[in-house]
Amino acid sequence: MKTSNTPSLLAGYGRCNLTPRKPCFLVGYPHVERTATGQHDPLLVSALVLQSGENQIAFIAIDWLFVSAEWTRQCREAIAAATGIAAEAIMIGASHTHSGPHTAEILAWRDDPVVPAVDHAYLNDSLNQVVTAVVDAHKALQPVSAQWVKANVKGIAGGNRIDPQGPEDPEAGLLVLRNANTDKVEQILSVYGMHPTVLHEDSTFYSNDFIYFTRRYLERAFPGVGVVYLNGVCGNQSPRRVVKAQTFAEADRIGTALGMRMATEILNQSSTPPSTTFSIKALTSKIQIEGKTFPDIEHAKANLQAARERYQQLLDSEADRSAVRTAECTVFGAEEVYTLAKAEADGTADALRQRYAEAEIQVFQVGPCAITAWPGEFFVEYALQLKNASPLPVFPVTMANGELQGYVVTPEAEAANGYEAQMSLFPASTGAQFVSATIALLQQLNPNAAT
Repeated sequence: MKTSNTPSLLAGYGRCNLTPRKPCFLVGYPHVERTATGQHDPLLVSALVLQSGENQIAFIAIDWLFVSAEWTRQCREAIAAATGIAAEAIMIGASHTHSGPHTAEILAWRDDPVVPAVDHAYLNDSLNQVVTAVVDAHKALQPVSAQWVKANVKGIAGGNRIDPQGPEDPEAGLLVLRNANTDKVEQILSVYGMHPTVLHEDSTFYSNDFIYFTRRYLERAFPGVGVVYLNGVCGNQSPRRVVKAQTFAEADRIGTALGMRMATEILNQSSTPPSTTFSIKALTSKIQIEGKTFPDIEHAKANLQAARERYQQLLDSEADRSAVRTAECTVFGAEEVYTLAKAEADGTADALRQRYAEAEIQVFQVGPCAITAWPGEFFVEYALQLKNASPLPVFPVTMANGELQGYVVTPEAEAANGYEAQMSLFPASTGAQFVSATIALLQQLNPNAAT
């Protein structure tokens, strides 16, 4: 039973357009010269601010491949100064679109001749837009009722891209916020883990991929709603096994179906009744992580040759399209390892390990459930471990507050030495570190605060 002195919940939404005003390199596919020739849909920053009593938290979604830890810190400081929201209570997550500008320097791409340096002028302009979106959300705070809804979206947007029978997490978590007086749906915060890679290297338009169409469907189903879409744990999750073509029509099909499933669950209201007194809380911690050492140059060169030969064999035998794509990605990974081997030899890799030796974990209580934030691209097995061990229902977000230079894979993936494992800066043991430290933070939250 809710206590009578629990403060009312307030929510506000804001968004701004981050689409570059000039043609930019589109980041996400190695060795492909992709300069934007136009815009299919705007790249947005979407912000949701929640307040209960003196506690305030902010969830920010940005339509980029990555956000860096340094840029996140600058954004948080500016947002805190403008709104009074504590910096540690602000989450900034990237949608992970592969059709947006280059926003974080990745060492593995250093030798890629088509990848330019990050445009810091664009990042500075974008920081101002992010602050504006959060300020607008903060000014728009009004009483709401809140409700958590879970949507099973299995088979719609994809699955395990390495193994068709491999683990996946088909659960989308939806925080639905309604006007306390009219019951109109005002904001939706969604957490679902899937690579937005329906569009491939032949697309030269700015786009948030299928996520744009999911967001659009929700906006049409609930007119006037503000949607914040955060990507969950998707390191080995992609549309590869469900797409019929790499087109906007296919992104529309998948994204619309995903949005429809989410909207249906919201309309069914199949979870707990809405509450006007959700408690909110934010906790954060830093953990020490140790990067791995890369092979010597000769071993990296031999590994690259073997990967190229395997890829050519599959091409020559006209193997299944998904198997060919997986082998092609392994070649990309081997090429990046060759770059990393050279960085190991010249000391650059060691400097990077020192720079990334500390990583941040965030946890947020929102009523009876929690949202967590990890930097980097984690394999879905770590999300499942976290959910199974958590003391309360939890929805993990990745690509949040930093990028860890890429993937955090499982021990099995590390042994298989595929694309994701090859370009990882950190060993598989890092994933268990994050899960353990996150569970410790979750145990500090009070899961009965909203019951």
